[in-house]
Amino acid sequence: MASGVANRAWSLGRDLVLRVPRTEAFVADLVKEAAVIPVARGAGVRTPALVTFDDSRDDADVPYMVLERAPGADLAEVEGPAEGVFREVGRELARLHRVTPAGVGELTGVPVEYDPDVGAPRRLVEGLLADGMLDADAARWLGGWFDRLAERIPGPASSVLVHGDIAPQNLLVNPGPDSPALTLTGIVDWGDAMWADPAVEFAKTPLWGIPAMLDGYREGGAAADDDGPGGPNGPGGSYAWEARVLRYHLTWALARLKNPTPVAGERHWTAPPAARLLGILRFFASSPPEPWPALA
Repeated sequence: MASGVANRAWSLGRDLVLRVPRTEAFVADLVKEAAVIPVARGAGVRTPALVTFDDSRDDADVPYMVLERAPGADLAEVEGPAEGVFREVGRELARLHRVTPAGVGELTGVPVEYDPDVGAPRRLVEGLLADGMLDADAARWLGGWFDRLAERIPGPASSVLVHGDIAPQNLLVNPGPDSPALTLTGIVDWGDAMWADPAVEFAKTPLWGIPAMLDGYREGGAAADDDGPGGPNGPGGSYAWEARVLRYHLTWALARLKNPTPVAGERHWTAPPAARLLGILRFFASSPPEPWPALA
């Protein structure tokens, strides 16, 4: 089957999938998945059930996992209207993000990856300027953009369980029975799961899919800071989530300038060095819905 960076995958008949780490370096991710998948399913998230996890190494030189197989193909391989899929994903994430460390306790291998350093984007811009990757005018403009986004972010968020890699290749979909519209059948590959700011969950999805995903997220009862200080459209209000997500996309896009080496052969949309920057450009050049133009 189509495999990821960390694991190879094989069909076991029509109903099961075998996943095996490519190298010893990825074993820890599989161990983490074995801990996280039952918790995610317990929260109501559509992800294939864990059938077997064997880390005895009696049958192979690395642990392996057998999962139930969700129908459909991954979104990266399927053409069709995807807005409904991203809305469904948002509702699934609203369920997942109700899982907290206080609620379920420690999960094997799941790290805490929250960085509350609000000054990091500015230092990144200053570093790129010093390295000659940005001119002074662009650095001032980007610094001002980060400052305006920061004004709309009310403060650090509590850590929740995040999938960590909500990207098209990890979203399984099927065409609807009566239309070409796609429907979500499952979210797979939990190897990047962590305790983190829930807004980081939206950073690996192409920006054009984020408006629908946030709509679904709010429909699922998440994004609780929408009515924060300043009213629904003021700082801390309904722009807060968009600002938090955009801050991640912009920060990670600029960080890639420090390591612009292409990654040939990878399916992830961010493998090309300019993919994130071009994704931001494409998004804002395509007349995005409110409130996004106000954040540019």
